[in-house]
Amino acid sequence: MPHEAISVFDMFKIGVGPSSSHTLGPWRASQRFTRTLQKKNLLLPTRSVKVLLYGSLAKTGKGHGTDIAVLMGLCGEDPVTIDVNSITSKVQQIESEKKLMLNGKKQVDVEVQFLMRESLPFHPNGLSFIATCENGVEEIETFYSIGGGFVVKENEDASGAQEVDLPFPIDTADDLMHWCMKTGLSINEVVMENENTWRSESETREGVLKIWQTMKECMYRGCHSKGELPGGLHVRRRAFDLNKKLIQHNNYNDYESWTNTITHGGNSFQYILDWVSCFALAVNEENASFGRVVTAPTNGAAGVIPAVLQYFIAFCNGNDEDKIIRFLLTASEIGSIFKKESTISAAMGGCQAEIGVSSSMAAAALTESLGGTQRQALMAAEISMEHHLGMTCDPIGGLVQIPCIERNTMGAIKAITASQLALQSTPDFARVSLDKVIKTMWDTAKDMNTKYKETAEGGLALNIPLGLKEC
Repeated sequence: MPHEAISVFDMFKIGVGPSSSHTLGPWRASQRFTRTLQKKNLLLPTRSVKVLLYGSLAKTGKGHGTDIAVLMGLCGEDPVTIDVNSITSKVQQIESEKKLMLNGKKQVDVEVQFLMRESLPFHPNGLSFIATCENGVEEIETFYSIGGGFVVKENEDASGAQEVDLPFPIDTADDLMHWCMKTGLSINEVVMENENTWRSESETREGVLKIWQTMKECMYRGCHSKGELPGGLHVRRRAFDLNKKLIQHNNYNDYESWTNTITHGGNSFQYILDWVSCFALAVNEENASFGRVVTAPTNGAAGVIPAVLQYFIAFCNGNDEDKIIRFLLTASEIGSIFKKESTISAAMGGCQAEIGVSSSMAAAALTESLGGTQRQALMAAEISMEHHLGMTCDPIGGLVQIPCIERNTMGAIKAITASQLALQSTPDFARVSLDKVIKTMWDTAKDMNTKYKETAEGGLALNIPLGLKEC
């Protein structure tokens, strides 16, 4: 079996909310399909494109913006660079005309179908593209969005294994611990050595800081945006009011002065707890508003790692570029192990695969950042996931809002708690390893009823009618 090489930039992707599997993945699939048409010289001969959405993509696609994502991808827009404020008007024009400019070059008819009762066998997040040319010839491709923005084409290696030989190949937590013990390197140092296979260390550092820049801009923007989230649930943004209450009458004009104000505002348990919740709420309110976010490892769980990292920066003397880079490198490795050994797709594993994984990533990163050993970092990751096992994905109305936004606050707090437990513990006496809890998570995912896997057919989604205002 080929080793699956996953980079920090595979785990952390810049994109547009609200969902990595239902928005970013289909967007990337659309881009791949247009590249196929271009390569086969079929772009200009194409007269129409039909997109078929299956399974979870169909059932929660409207609330997750899957149709919007595929339309933007077919137009040739990129989720990293598109002006997010232009998306609504672009989509409205396409829906009005039933046409779009394919890859920005050829106007074609377009149709997106939500096949609610159909699912493809490989993965719940399946979608097919059918391009029909003027002469009647069809080009058809099927893709699967397997979580975290990862996309595989039908009959393609689902692992997405990259053809690189890493100095420290890692598939399991035991592998990671082996290399740490053999070399004496910390987790983030092992990760950096592997990243050097793809690019220079300076390029990796620059890229990771860009990831953090996007995260903190999203968080800051979310703390200063008020109003109601789109989608019909009438969910009111809360980060704005909470930020205003906590900041009191202090003045600031940018992220740095805001963070400095937070740091000097107090250190009581309630004060810190409120701020961690505020950080997480802000990110996922932006995510729910089709804002620019970073998959960490998914969009639905995008607020956990920024919230815990901001906690580290504001309250644990972590405001240093080297410390931030190390934090994100460690977090990415934990996420990659979960992806290899289990799943980061809620359509496959429920919310344990999103909030649970992000909380484990944050717990390990915080533990190492606070001086914990490699074993303590892995112990923190295990503790965090152990207390997310079985968490279902039941978004009301198929929207990434209730309970998704609040779950990010819970995931962040659990990560901090898990880190503190690990730092005060001796890992040698732990009865549960990270690999065992990952296996348990996967076993639980396979046993979980499909209606609790991002279908909006069970749980809160079934019991709370669309349009009920949030308490």
